[in-house]
Amino acid sequence: MAVIRLNTVRVHANHGCWDEEAIIGGEYTVDVALHLDFTEAAKNDDLSKTVDYVRVKEIVYEEMATRAKLIENVLDRMMIRLKSEFTQCDKIWIRVTKINAPMGGQVESVSVEMEA
Repeated sequence: MAVIRLNTVRVHANHGCWDEEAIIGGEYTVDVALHLDFTEAAKNDDLSKTVDYVRVKEIVYEEMATRAKLIENVLDRMMIRLKSEFTQCDKIWIRVTKINAPMGGQVESVSVEMEA
């Protein structure tokens, strides 16, 4: 088993329950880990036998561009898309982090994560 990771994909998006968040948006990071066997891809230097991480990044950007009140919703949509497109993965893990969430306190970030 091997893992392909996308680390700290930076995105500006307009998620949140506050009207201001829909207008001005905020900063987010997304981390993705895809567990699969890419032995054949490595031996044959063949992209078609592994996960194209550029495509993973595109899915992350597309789902982050679709507004939601909850980052849990964004995370769930992302997981559905990745599991559907990359069926060769035994497991996928995703974390969505909202940086400087408007909580009225000293909280650097809030994250939700899922593994399926």
